Amino acid sequence: MKRALERRLAAVAGFDDPDVAREQYPTPAELAAHVLHAADLRGDLDRDVLDLGTGTGMLALGAACRSPRRVVGLDVDGDALATARENERRVAPAVPVSWVRGDATDPPLTFADAPTVVMNPPFGAQRGNRHADRRFLAAAADLAAVSWSIHNAGSRDFVESFAADREGAVTDAFAAAFDVARQFDFHTRERETLDVEVYRIEWPYE
Repeated sequence: MKRALERRLAAVAGFDDPDVAREQYPTPAELAAHVLHAADLRGDLDRDVLDLGTGTGMLALGAACRSPRRVVGLDVDGDALATARENERRVAPAVPVSWVRGDATDPPLTFADAPTVVMNPPFGAQRGNRHADRRFLAAAADLAAVSWSIHNAGSRDFVESFAADREGAVTDAFAAAFDVARQFDFHTRERETLDVEVYRIEWPYE
């Protein structure tokens, strides 16, 4: 099932004009399928699913290929959301995705029941964007029952400490690879593999 999902997600197009300040790197299909398969085995895709900072829709579309009640992809970039809509036509998931334009760190959304959040937040590598993943985690803590997120390698102490401060708990963590194709002038290689970590956090949603 994971391989089949990866094959479907291979059709997802990335950013036409990626913004380095927003760290717009498309989530690789293989990594997205791995994360979502793990979430599905946990039963986390049986409820509403919210993709914070969806970009061109990789995680939202992968979740929509399972059996969620509803999927929402939220992003501030209108051009990225236009590509996400085109990607939805390519992938043709079983559940339609609601694409919403807005700030992922301050979601303009409410849910009757706490959703599962999936996200590949900025790692905070760009100047002026430090701790960007902290703001995404804070948004998840305020909304979600459970979140799955991708972070730079070496983030475990930070993620566990942040979750504990919000009375949440990291229940699952694993290392993964994040393949990045050359897309900015400062990239010196055609392709590079980054070491990343994936975390599942249970939040005390009220």
